[in-house]
Amino acid sequence: MKSNTLSLIRSSMGAMSKGQRRISEYILTHYEKAAYITASKLGEAAGVSESTVVRFAGELGFEGYPEFQASLRESVRSMLTSVQRIEMTDEMIGDGDVLERTLSADMARIKMTIESNSPESFEAAIECISGAKNIYVAGARASSMLSDMLASNLNLIYANIHHVDSSSESSVLENLIRIGEGDLLIAITFPRYSKRIIKAVTFAKNRGARILGITDSMNSPIAAVSDYLLFAKSDMASFVDSLVAPLSLVNAIIVAISRRNKDELAATFDKLESVWAESEVYEKGTDNA
Repeated sequence: MKSNTLSLIRSSMGAMSKGQRRISEYILTHYEKAAYITASKLGEAAGVSESTVVRFAGELGFEGYPEFQASLRESVRSMLTSVQRIEMTDEMIGDGDVLERTLSADMARIKMTIESNSPESFEAAIECISGAKNIYVAGARASSMLSDMLASNLNLIYANIHHVDSSSESSVLENLIRIGEGDLLIAITFPRYSKRIIKAVTFAKNRGARILGITDSMNSPIAAVSDYLLFAKSDMASFVDSLVAPLSLVNAIIVAISRRNKDELAATFDKLESVWAESEVYEKGTDNA
């Protein structure tokens, strides 16, 4: 994957043929559409043949049009407004069944997430969580659902968990005011990347804390300053992003940590079950035999 496909196209235009420049001009002007159409449709829009589009991708250093398109999508996704995302829904789904297309895409993202993380990098992240003096978990906007789930479950295992309030920039920094050496910030952000989380990472890093970044790729603004990185594939699902794969990654982290602390966790839940029973939190099961 090229780090920024749009920049690559701009810098390469001087050496391109007339047809390739027409493709480049269309992409740079209509990037929100170009990233989600086939080579045939891109050629038609730019007034060139499909084979010219395929050669164009190869000239830029990609193995084929699918790799080029994936890299272009990654480059432009954080640039798209919600209105542009809505407009692109029909291009992504086409005439197919919405349920089948959406769920199939999520399954593909989970597979890519598995391939994007080595067992070694995952184990290193778990070791870092296990050895941290204090653990801060931060995610904003859509990613706040992920940070809430991770922090809530880690809180059942450890007593040193701090869920960062991301409702404003000031609240983020106030929640991190005591972070320092020996501490860990788990920062979660996916396109469109939250400035609050980027600032939280910089703030924590400057105070000597380690950073575990949970994001989509090395192009993420938190990747370069993270000590540990775990990747999950998210992509557009209309005006919202699909967070199925990121949620699966969070689940894997919780499972790995719980396996390391199963005795303490069992004792905690034994106490909780008594509290839940006294408070009648859950409906009692029935024997239907």
